[in-house]
Amino acid sequence: MTIFIAVSLLFALLLLGVPVAFVLLSVGIFGLYMVGGTTLAMGILNTAPLSAVSSYELITIPMFVLMANFIVIAGIAEDLFKSATIWMGRVRGGLAIGTALVGAIFGAVCGSSAAAAATLSSVTLPAMDKRGYEKSFSSGVVAISGTLAMLIPPSILVLIYAIIAEASIGKLLVATILPSFVVALTIVLTVSFLVWRNPALAPTGESTTWKAKLVSLKIAGPMVGLIATVMGLIYLGIATPTEASGLGAAGALVVALMFGRMTWASFWSALVRTASTSVMILAIILGAKIFGYFITVTQMTQTLIGFVGSLNVAPWVILAIVILVYLILGAFMDSLAIIILTVPIILPMMVSLGYDPIFFGVIMIIVVEIGLVTPPFGIISFIVAKTASRPIGTVFRGVWPHVATHLVAILILCLFPQIILWLPSHM
Repeated sequence: MTIFIAVSLLFALLLLGVPVAFVLLSVGIFGLYMVGGTTLAMGILNTAPLSAVSSYELITIPMFVLMANFIVIAGIAEDLFKSATIWMGRVRGGLAIGTALVGAIFGAVCGSSAAAAATLSSVTLPAMDKRGYEKSFSSGVVAISGTLAMLIPPSILVLIYAIIAEASIGKLLVATILPSFVVALTIVLTVSFLVWRNPALAPTGESTTWKAKLVSLKIAGPMVGLIATVMGLIYLGIATPTEASGLGAAGALVVALMFGRMTWASFWSALVRTASTSVMILAIILGAKIFGYFITVTQMTQTLIGFVGSLNVAPWVILAIVILVYLILGAFMDSLAIIILTVPIILPMMVSLGYDPIFFGVIMIIVVEIGLVTPPFGIISFIVAKTASRPIGTVFRGVWPHVATHLVAILILCLFPQIILWLPSHM
């Protein structure tokens, strides 16, 4: 009964729009009070705040957030799009493919799907509209490309999952590299198939010289180099994720200065935004810690594991059910809230079934990523619709083919888990 009351209160507060951190904190304290009274609740409150935020690895979060803010100041999204379209040349649907490529590069340094989708919408949709691209087709490409920021390292969502799951940050970041290529390739292949089946969706591009292509790399080169350096340092063991994040922030500052778009005002603004975002994330982690204690005290996870064990079904059946649940949750809830609320409960169950926490984390993030674009509350689709001033139905029609192919990509990753685990196993 205690669990039912607490969970009901949790969803009620979320529906009312209360910030996730305060929801987790208040429900966790209320639940602990119901279970053990004032003594238990105050005992946890006396120790949890320090233990939640004292980890050295938490420095990774503000450093990667600062890196993203410096790159946003550099304003390279439009330049990256121009470079990508130059390389696409006369390929039919080249602007759409370019959007996917820019989404991958920009998402890697942005870390926020909402910010990536808004930027891609303002930069790429006008260009595709001008060339005569079908609106639902172009909207779908932009929406699904914006979600790449959730997966491509260094993703803030991956960092938070690692902290909540108490998994290796370095291994998780490296584990997302190959799946990121799979997902980005899925978008490109879906675009190519759609324009092959119906050429009216997109025209051919303009041919360009090799000189123009090579010159365009002066824009994409620093970005790709920065990400490759950060991830390479982590993979080779030269630097810890915390050290690599600091070097990444410094490198992003250099890139912003190279493009001549850094001023004292924008520098200060980046610091303020970084502090604000970091405090918000730390507050969520603290709330998750309190809520996690409540889950532990009530033995909710052990009960779930026992129930699943009694079902006498194959582990892949449970994995398929969990994926379906995440698809449904992703259509209604924010991705960060889903991870914070479900990982402490679901992850121990999946580990008991023999699934690696790193494998499950990557799969979960990709599934949640799909939910960001699906009805009824796919937040990324709404951002694209609002930015481009077009009906939300137009965006939803455009994303369905990508949702279908993403599900195929998830199936491939589940059938061949070494795509996710191979790189981390060789660190």
